[in-house]
Amino acid sequence: MSSPVLAEVLRPTARVPARIYDAALIAGFSLIVALAAQVSIPLPFTPVPVPLQTLAVVLTGALLGSRRGTLAILLYLAEGFAGLPVFSMGRAGFVHLLGPTGGYLVGFVAAAWLTGFLVERKLAAYLPGALLVLILGHLVPYVTGVAWLGLSAVGFPKAFVLGFLPFLVGDAMKVAAAVGVLAGANILGTKTVQRRQAR
Repeated sequence: MSSPVLAEVLRPTARVPARIYDAALIAGFSLIVALAAQVSIPLPFTPVPVPLQTLAVVLTGALLGSRRGTLAILLYLAEGFAGLPVFSMGRAGFVHLLGPTGGYLVGFVAAAWLTGFLVERKLAAYLPGALLVLILGHLVPYVTGVAWLGLSAVGFPKAFVLGFLPFLVGDAMKVAAAVGVLAGANILGTKTVQRRQAR
């Protein structure tokens, strides 16, 4: 494949303007992230819920690429800041960015960009590289998330305990699921290219 990003491989060859195609993907994936954010399990000992959202964010970058993936997450944040209940557990508003979990939202933008950037460079073409890319994508939100949680709420040692450690098992499961999705995307992309070449 000339491009490892599924969105590029599946781009219609005729009659669909590039801007319309890209805009539809960006809007669609912002909604997927919003829906995934509603699958969150609150924990009694931490202000950070267990979300399905990070899986959606990382796959947004991996499937759309760095530019479209970043724009999709920025659109998702804009929807939440505008008052739509798209953040975890139906929350909304700019004040959510200033709360204890606001750093994770900022990290989502970086995670989508980094994952897309690495996939574009074909680092996820094989299983070891895909694992590395997806693990990095899941870790990025913790950098800003734990830092902001520590600064704004509980202090850094406690932020690490409350904002990172409880989620490692869940993230391992999400990485495994993301590897499966990415493998399926690679197969679909390869078959699409082969069909087009056979015409």
